[in-house]
Amino acid sequence: MIFENIGNMLLFLIFVCFYTNTIFSLANDTISANQTLSGNQTIVSSGGNFELGFFTPSKSSKYYIGIWYKKIPEKTVIWVANRETPISDSPNAQIKISGRNLVLLNESKVEIWSTALNSTGPQINTVFAALLDDGNLVLRENSVSAETLWESFDYPTHTFMPGAKLSFNKRTGRLQTLTSWKSSDDPARGLFSLEPVPYDSQFVIRWNKNEPSWSSGAWNGHTFSAVPEMRLNYIYNFSYVDNENESYFTYSLYNPSIMSRMIIDTFGQIKQSTWSGNAWSVFWLQPRNPCESCAYCGAFAIYSRSSSAHCNCLPGFKPEADDNKRCVRETNLECENGETVGSNGRRDKFLMYSNVKLPSYFESLPLIENIGECEAECLSSCVCSAYSYDENGCLVWYRELLNLVQVEQGDDDDDGKIIYIRYSAYSSVFNGSKDHTLLIVGAVLGSAAIVALISGAAIWRHRRRKHARVKNAVAGSLVGFSYKNLQLATKNFSVKLGGGGFGSVFKGTLPDSTVVAVKKLESISQGEKQFRTEVMTIGAIHHMNLVRLRGFCPEQNEKLLVYDYMENGSLDTHLFSSKDSTVLDWKIRYQIALGVARGLAYLHDKCRECIIHCDVKPENILLDADYCPKVGDFGLAKLMGRDFSRVLTTMRGTRGYLAPEWISGVPTTVKADVYSYGMMLFELVSGSRNSEYVEDKKCTYFPCLAARVIVEEGDVLSLLDPPLMKDADAEEVLRICKVACWCIQDGENVRPSMGQIVQILEGVMDVCLPPIPRSLQLMLAAKKEDDVVFFTDPSFCTNFRCWIPEEQQIRFG
Repeated sequence: MIFENIGNMLLFLIFVCFYTNTIFSLANDTISANQTLSGNQTIVSSGGNFELGFFTPSKSSKYYIGIWYKKIPEKTVIWVANRETPISDSPNAQIKISGRNLVLLNESKVEIWSTALNSTGPQINTVFAALLDDGNLVLRENSVSAETLWESFDYPTHTFMPGAKLSFNKRTGRLQTLTSWKSSDDPARGLFSLEPVPYDSQFVIRWNKNEPSWSSGAWNGHTFSAVPEMRLNYIYNFSYVDNENESYFTYSLYNPSIMSRMIIDTFGQIKQSTWSGNAWSVFWLQPRNPCESCAYCGAFAIYSRSSSAHCNCLPGFKPEADDNKRCVRETNLECENGETVGSNGRRDKFLMYSNVKLPSYFESLPLIENIGECEAECLSSCVCSAYSYDENGCLVWYRELLNLVQVEQGDDDDDGKIIYIRYSAYSSVFNGSKDHTLLIVGAVLGSAAIVALISGAAIWRHRRRKHARVKNAVAGSLVGFSYKNLQLATKNFSVKLGGGGFGSVFKGTLPDSTVVAVKKLESISQGEKQFRTEVMTIGAIHHMNLVRLRGFCPEQNEKLLVYDYMENGSLDTHLFSSKDSTVLDWKIRYQIALGVARGLAYLHDKCRECIIHCDVKPENILLDADYCPKVGDFGLAKLMGRDFSRVLTTMRGTRGYLAPEWISGVPTTVKADVYSYGMMLFELVSGSRNSEYVEDKKCTYFPCLAARVIVEEGDVLSLLDPPLMKDADAEEVLRICKVACWCIQDGENVRPSMGQIVQILEGVMDVCLPPIPRSLQLMLAAKKEDDVVFFTDPSFCTNFRCWIPEEQQIRFG
């Protein structure tokens, strides 16, 4: 009887659940009809990747409905519903299904946000909201088709997720855009938006909803022209689609388990990042310098790195009241009511500013043939603010002038230009100036000098404090540490991780429990000022395949650098150590080869000034928790004054990684890194030092073995590290070996660039059979029966059969 009653009760409950379709049918990833979410209640996607509920930014007391990563310790929000209308009391606020919509009611039960769908449609109890495992919140009809009525991916805030689209709808004219937060604690719409350009395959960042501040360039089939970092890779698959209904940009992940996002931050920078286990690692960002964004200085202001304020109104301009992002004229232009000549008959004048980086979004006038015509053309329009005339012809800027940057010593990527800015003839800037010219450096550096004096006194007082733990931040997130603090962090430099030509590396733990690697530089003779300058250059470099510099110790007698700690150590420990080391499978090795190439290509081609590593070897390739390669010690050659004697000492006695031109004294170029990279590739394949003994107990140089195998079309898998048991893609192994042979060619002009190597390893560019380098020819015996000689110069091919016809050879610039 008891069991019968229990059975009846269960049947009754099941009946009630199906009949009412209320809370009993609520799954943890959905909000069904007649159900609410309030206070600390949340829903979690089925795979546990994302969570939706009420949240408050770190320094705010306001509540918002948002979606964030569930598995990341620091709350990382990807979408906000009520970004313009926060809530004061979350326990009394509700998010629920109302009719055909998902709505948010504040503490007074007033609707402040809604999906805003047409009220006609399905019945109230057939609509539900679900949080998907890709971070998309969808509103669907509870039917067999599960039709999607609305989705958050169509209404992004500041984050662009894998699988989402940034699109232009050609039928409705609607643009899907990203809009920055107002600040890190306020998700309201900020100053920047990233949006597609209608009927043009590019995107622009707009400042203040109007003025463009950066362009992606046109889509070339693989990347946007201004974002070469997007080229094919093993993490992201980027694509751009253009059809009769819409054009859109989207991306996906080759490995769905990776957590990734793209955001537009409060300073107008787009950042593509992946979660590395303890922090977001930036894959690429644009524009690279925040000073290129309008948010930094605004209209009619100039950015100067040497000025403590960074942003200053141009002479003759002043900050507008209640707006620190806009400068206005102290004296209005003579141009009135569309007339280019004022009522007093006076025309406006132009003032020359030299040594500046010209702002983007000028209009080019190709028919103008001289500077006089260019000035007259600008003067003829009341909305023309400035002009420039150089080898590019006549360039003019209309309305507000944005993104003006002072070019200073060390800014090698941009030559200083001249621009002529329009002023009233009565402006104070012309007083006492005979030639109507003004160098902008005086105005900017004048204020900087005063600030420097005040700052100097403050720093002097600061250094007198014995127990200061962290000094002033420099170069953004780069921090200056005291020697005493690093001594404590490393337990008096007791745990040594390794060493090399530039110094020894020790493991340390900062007061916030962050584990770091501290490099103690040796034999450095630079003064503190020069040391700081070089370190700031290194600290400004960010790439997912480069080790991030966290800070430095600038004290006179001790020079130390603080880096992110890499959990899996250096590559050499996995390739050459037989104890307590993980055998890297071929897939990881190939990704390491590609990642290192990307990192070096970035140093050679994408930095403000070209950086030659000069010490590429497995010891300087570090691996994070996911075995993602990070090139370490970059920039230290210049920091150490390019004194390579110590590095040469470490190479003595082995067939090392030094290019022939190093030994012969020829000036070093980026192709020296290419040579070293090629030598490292051979070791990545074999799992042993290039000069180690092989099975026949004869000391045989591995690059010679590899060259012979690929030229004779032998079994390339026989070259593999024995523990791999030939478990690898033969095509990839052959590609790696070919690239390595090209890299170690004796002539640097024949070697490929790192950018070309990236394209080859990505499969974008083919590579043919390489010639045998002359340095290896002496180590290989010619096949007498075929009378073969290993020469690459075409003049040697008249009397001998060469290994590779001239027409099959590829030449790299």
